Amino acid sequence: MKRALFIDRDGTLVVEPPVDYQLDSLEKLEFYPKIFRNLYSIHKKLDFEFVMVSNQDGLGTASFPEETFWPAQNKLMKALEGEGITFDDLLFDPSMPEENSPNRKPRTGMLHKYMDGSYNLTNSFVIGDRLTDVELAKNLGAKAIWLYDGEDADQQLRARDLEACCVLCTGDWDKITEFLFAGERRAVIKRTTRETDIYVEVNLDGKGKTDIATGLGFFDHMLDQIGKHAGIDLTVKVKGDLEVDEHHTIEDTAIALGEALLKSLGDKRGIERYGYCLPMDDCFCTVALDFGGRPWLVWDATFNREKIGDMPTEMFLHFFKSLSDAARMNLTIKAEGQNEHHKIEGIFKALARSIKMAIRRDIFNYELPSTKGVL
Repeated sequence: MKRALFIDRDGTLVVEPPVDYQLDSLEKLEFYPKIFRNLYSIHKKLDFEFVMVSNQDGLGTASFPEETFWPAQNKLMKALEGEGITFDDLLFDPSMPEENSPNRKPRTGMLHKYMDGSYNLTNSFVIGDRLTDVELAKNLGAKAIWLYDGEDADQQLRARDLEACCVLCTGDWDKITEFLFAGERRAVIKRTTRETDIYVEVNLDGKGKTDIATGLGFFDHMLDQIGKHAGIDLTVKVKGDLEVDEHHTIEDTAIALGEALLKSLGDKRGIERYGYCLPMDDCFCTVALDFGGRPWLVWDATFNREKIGDMPTEMFLHFFKSLSDAARMNLTIKAEGQNEHHKIEGIFKALARSIKMAIRRDIFNYELPSTKGVL
């Protein structure tokens, strides 16, 4: 089935003029940063039809005559075509908000031909800079990419019940292209045994938001380092048999986290694959990793205390071994220093920074980082 990108114009392809919000002269025409290289890459390598969908308040009236609209619109289309980017359809609604036209976004009147069953709307996207574009996606049964990177994005989406259909919030067209090529790099792992009940959720393209509760304070602190310093969203909820000891909670969390990393990476196409780092205070900690599909751990770190906080130091090695096995990654970990707390915190932070390096994607060289052809 066919699929489409329904792309807003003002604020998405071109910078929306301030004050009157009308692109009614060539002097006001300013292209949105990075649109040409990204739209070309999407157009060339993916199978989306391109549909421009835009509200143009009062177009054709005395305050916004068509002769002031088309020069800038034609200039935009000519510039896009010069870069190998063509649109399959151009849809403009000239109504004013108070008219409640069925064609005005977020209503779907202009898009009925895309709703006849011949398009896979579930795998189509609306891209725009306003919440009405997100609402249009919801009304179409498509997904939304909101070209907005304000800190209140989640709050605004929740207030309008739009969280489920909005799959990406960003002000950067590079991020949009990354997403369209690789999809959501998210994973949820639920692992339940007689000893533990674990929920892990990972978003590799998050912003470092964490929600950690394992029942072990120091372990929570270390896992928090992974999310914060890798720049990934990480949720870890654990109910373990701590009345026995800490072993099962730590081991099974490592397994679930490793499985979540592996699943969220998908086919690993376009990622850097490798990562390494990091000094901390009196310590020098290095973590080198390779998401190459084969697990291995080299561990060169010794600890002289039985516990740091409520976490047994003998479990550090076991945690990283279980993590590397489940994520199918190579890990080489070395730590030197005197302060035991600093050493293990340095290791976790170095792991996080290594993950951040390794999961980074090159959207313009979207190849599998392997001569074998598989990872």
